[in-house]
Amino acid sequence: MKAYVFPGQGSQFPGMGKDLYNEYKIAKKLFELANEILGFEITKILFEGTKEELQQTRVTQPAIYIHSVVMSKVMGDHFQPDAVAGHSLGEFSALTAAGTITYEAGLKLVSQRAEAMQKACDIEAGTMAAVLGLGDKKVVEICEHTPGLVVAANYNCPGQLVISGSVTAIETACESLKEAGARRALVLPVGGAFHSPLMEPASVELANAIDNTEFKTPICPVYQNVVADAVINPTAIQKNLVAQLTAPVRWTQSVEKMVAKGINNFTEIGPGKVLQGLIKKIAPEAATSSASI
Repeated sequence: MKAYVFPGQGSQFPGMGKDLYNEYKIAKKLFELANEILGFEITKILFEGTKEELQQTRVTQPAIYIHSVVMSKVMGDHFQPDAVAGHSLGEFSALTAAGTITYEAGLKLVSQRAEAMQKACDIEAGTMAAVLGLGDKKVVEICEHTPGLVVAANYNCPGQLVISGSVTAIETACESLKEAGARRALVLPVGGAFHSPLMEPASVELANAIDNTEFKTPICPVYQNVVADAVINPTAIQKNLVAQLTAPVRWTQSVEKMVAKGINNFTEIGPGKVLQGLIKKIAPEAATSSASI
């Protein structure tokens, strides 16, 4: 059984999507439609922009979504998953590819999500840190005993967990984690405390946008970050998508659940190979690949 998986923020690179734009009519059409929907030329930033320009949240999130969905559309009839899943932002790409939301609706939601997250970052400063070489339970325990707000944000793979929270609490937690034996506890160059309670203002804003968007039953089960399980009910999908902003991304648990359900082949659709690397650490026996067009 095969699952298609879609990457999140951090997998972007300058020039991404230019080959698709030049080679496929459907790709060109969807890229140009994105320019109209967003109200600025994202194609110019994607194809000619610098790494720094691509790192702006309002650009990064739509950019990865567009690239991933365009790739799935270019695959045409070859896109036949038994399940789909996306890491954080990638969940929107997965839902679009699985027919739950339209490309246009998904792009509008991703753009609103990016703007809402940026506003939440402006309200209260926060950050994230990658913790390597320590068990998940130990990391969570140290976070719980750290003064201030710090929570587990991304369960990426065994021995790699990202924490999120206020700047001071993250710095304090990093010191405690190193003392507890973490190989690394490194503050990340991100603009805010994503997947933490500090995203609550963004969650309220996104909930309103999601409520006003039509969600259909997907063509296959969607393994969502919040529950780390297969979901097909549109109302449940909407609820989980809102909760995702303030809840952890349970990627490790999602992949484990997919493998337990008989999925042994994972194809990554979108820029980079980040998810393939994580899946290999979670389920070494599973086959991984990039989408072939």
